[in-house]
Amino acid sequence: MVATWHTLPAEMQLAIVDNLDRADARVFSTVDQRTYAACVSLLFRDVKLNSHSDLQRFLQNVPRDYCRHIETLDVGTEGDARTHADALISLLLASPRLVQLVLRLQGSPDKSVIPAFSCLSNLRHLTISNVAEEVISPLSERLVVSIAASVPDLRYLSLDRISRSTLHAPELVGKYPFVPLVRGDEDVPDHPVLGSALSLPSLLTIPSLRQLTIRDTHLGDPLWATAPVACRLEVLHLGSCAHESEDPNRAAIQRITSAVGATLHAFSLSTALSAPPAPLPRLRTLHLSPFFPVADAVDALEALAGSPIEALSVQCFADDVADACTALGAFLRLRAARGPAFYDKLARIDVSVAGDADGDLTPDADADAAREKLQAFCDDLRLASKVGKAPRPRAGDRLRSNSCAF
Repeated sequence: MVATWHTLPAEMQLAIVDNLDRADARVFSTVDQRTYAACVSLLFRDVKLNSHSDLQRFLQNVPRDYCRHIETLDVGTEGDARTHADALISLLLASPRLVQLVLRLQGSPDKSVIPAFSCLSNLRHLTISNVAEEVISPLSERLVVSIAASVPDLRYLSLDRISRSTLHAPELVGKYPFVPLVRGDEDVPDHPVLGSALSLPSLLTIPSLRQLTIRDTHLGDPLWATAPVACRLEVLHLGSCAHESEDPNRAAIQRITSAVGATLHAFSLSTALSAPPAPLPRLRTLHLSPFFPVADAVDALEALAGSPIEALSVQCFADDVADACTALGAFLRLRAARGPAFYDKLARIDVSVAGDADGDLTPDADADAAREKLQAFCDDLRLASKVGKAPRPRAGDRLRSNSCAF
């Protein structure tokens, strides 16, 4: 007896569909209505809505019951804050299985959206980015902190271009250098646990938080040094604030690192440290971003020598490849001179280039020589390594946001 698709048990049909990729499942779902129903869970597992119009059409045309299959959701916004908040609330409340959420906002949505996040018991990954011009449409730290603290079991939080509130940063009002601020966000209601303490340092009181990324955001709040730390952060990635000078950025990152360093397993640096940090006894992976000053690399690595670092990765711009490789070579010579106790756990060094690695290559004798020399040095020391070759530098590479991959 030959079994046909429709004679298979429902569990077997779902198992077959789960092994299809999205494109094949979309084609397969057109066979008939019963087949479409079997494919629904896969078709709606990952949803990306680029605009408020997309969100409205989705809510109008997709049966609400299908939303229960959504596990990954990426939503972009524009237009009226209250109208978008109402639509977003409807979608979030209909998506109880949501695990990963990306919000690409244009300024602050209406505060009415906050309670919906307390219903997302399966949400683990949350990314909130302001894609609007920060001076015109800032995204309030008070709103963002309240949202993050409302998620019942948040593990991974990534924030981009969050604006400080004048309620928490009155010292920045009217001061140089100009830092975009949010006014009028005092109507964000007190949080059930945090109360009115909705500044960025309060993120450290979220007990479930394990990974924190903050980029293109002013981190100069002195409360980072004194805020109670209820989480055990394992991964920390801090980008510099473009509106501040180098020294305040260094001091801010140093302050945050000192507060959470005891539990960190992975750490990303975009600016040199102002002083040797407090011990990082669990640190295994260190990443230097393209915005890290290459000239300070050896000093920074020496300052972190007390940490059991096993893997070091450096991402640089194309025209910094030679300098980065030369700096890493200097570090390896220092390691050899210091003896076996200096970076004794180090097993891997990787160098990659920020930007499109598939771009046309341009000859650069200095970069190629430095790259090959570093690769050979790593091989001699029996260090696993991958030293990338530089693509052609493109105009504006250094002007991009400090949001390169960790």
